[in-house]
Amino acid sequence: MTGLLVLFLYTTAFFGTFLITSHLLRSYFQSDGFTKLKTVTFGDESAVSANRVASIVSILTVFWLWVAFTNSAIPLPKLPGPFQGEVTFIYTATLEDGSSDDATVSINVYREDIQQTVDFDGNPGRAPEAVEVEMGDGFAKNDSTTVARYGFKVINVWANDTVAKADGSAVTAINGQPIKPGQRIKIPEGEIGLTDKGTPTFSPATGLRMARLYLPAPEVVWQRFVDLMQDGYQGFTLWEHTYYSLYRVIAGFLMGALVGIPIGYAMGLTNWSRGWFDPIVEFMRPVPPLALIPLIIIWFGIDETGKIALLFLAALWIMIIAARSGVSGVAISKVHAAYSLGASKWQILSRVIVPNSLPEIFTGARVAMGVCWGTVVAAELVAAEVGLGKMIVVASKFQLTDIVVVGIILIGIIGFLIDVGMRALEKWLVPWKGRI
Repeated sequence: MTGLLVLFLYTTAFFGTFLITSHLLRSYFQSDGFTKLKTVTFGDESAVSANRVASIVSILTVFWLWVAFTNSAIPLPKLPGPFQGEVTFIYTATLEDGSSDDATVSINVYREDIQQTVDFDGNPGRAPEAVEVEMGDGFAKNDSTTVARYGFKVINVWANDTVAKADGSAVTAINGQPIKPGQRIKIPEGEIGLTDKGTPTFSPATGLRMARLYLPAPEVVWQRFVDLMQDGYQGFTLWEHTYYSLYRVIAGFLMGALVGIPIGYAMGLTNWSRGWFDPIVEFMRPVPPLALIPLIIIWFGIDETGKIALLFLAALWIMIIAARSGVSGVAISKVHAAYSLGASKWQILSRVIVPNSLPEIFTGARVAMGVCWGTVVAAELVAAEVGLGKMIVVASKFQLTDIVVVGIILIGIIGFLIDVGMRALEKWLVPWKGRI
């Protein structure tokens, strides 16, 4: 339900932004230069450039959804949150002789983080206090207890009753509504039910916001980022974690490109190479890098070589296919024209095939870098002591979701910057893309 709501809100923002930029602000965002001169632009990838207003609104929308679905202190519109405060309900206890008595249960629903021994800032946390109630008359006595937001509580209402459960006392109604073991009753503050053995339970209403364990608020993640910058994690600074992950990814990708591109060219240019390498490439391409971890450990051990080898294999097959596709996509008319002008095979390769295949190779390189970044977490599972992936894995074992989110954001930002850099490099090295 929450996932569908996120998708609906994001889709609504997308189409709303599209209508505004298309119909109200079109004159401010028309492209200049080569693409503006084209008579046919729909379907031509080179005629499409990113609308930066849409990019900014998309990022702001994702940030707002992050705030809206968490218990953030940032003053932005939020979805309904979890119940917090005092709630009471009345249970009816019935004895075997048919006599019954009512009693009230008062529950203090508190923030889930204040029960910690030490809070996020390192200060001792205060224990939540139950609501003070009078015992009342009759054999069923009033009760009080506490429960955390997003929590669940089994309430032993017979703990202070005159007649215990073992003596034949049973809960038969909640707030005057008959109830049997296994049934539940919803109230605005949450849900009251009976276990299969007839003991009352209470779970507070959670609303549509997520608990910090599942998704911490932006300011919590930022504070954790500051702490990691100052104190590090697991004996290494955040910069060291980032450096080692970046080094492994770049080393593995470069090795995959240096080996994969020549093989791809050979497969695209000679029948023998295509027949020799094609079964191997098509066999290994669908194999996920995670499946290779046991072999990597056996072959290369647990040092840096194993991690880089795994990333090398993650990039290799993509680069082979990209280079092969680039060669196969060269228009034969260009080759014939070069031959008619007296070009040698080396000139055909260097002046026709390589320039025309570079766009495909750069596209494959961007995909390979993305796969390598996605594989770095698995690579650093191979007995690594440092790295963003290792930091994420260790933090997840201790349910430190804020550290996990910090690591994910850093991996995403670095991957995005690498992709932007490769786009700029492609624009510089392949200025003819989409124009010939």
